Amino acid sequence: MTYVILCLGFLAVAGVIGLWALAVHRRSRKGSDFSWQAVLAAAVVLLLLTAVFDNVIIGVGLVDYSDEQISGVRIGVAPIEDFSYSIAAVIMLPALWVLLGRVQSRRSTHAQ
Repeated sequence: MTYVILCLGFLAVAGVIGLWALAVHRRSRKGSDFSWQAVLAAAVVLLLLTAVFDNVIIGVGLVDYSDEQISGVRIGVAPIEDFSYSIAAVIMLPALWVLLGRVQSRRSTHAQ
């Protein structure tokens, strides 16, 4: 299995959960505490940190990738596939915030 296929699996799962959360968010109309600007800012910061620290750990030899297992596209010395985990995190965390917030809201409603 190549890293590209592995990353596509992670992104597919994140995408499905993200779309589910988006549908729940739009249906509930309780989106006043959700900020797309905050998600975008987090994405930029996380991708920058990934670029810096992946290049450091690969550059000093802590981690290495087989050229046969990656796409060959790199940012510095970091393979582009490494950035998929950051993208998945940026999709999943807000999605889980929306979905778990809805569960918590239901529990609070039933407890009263």
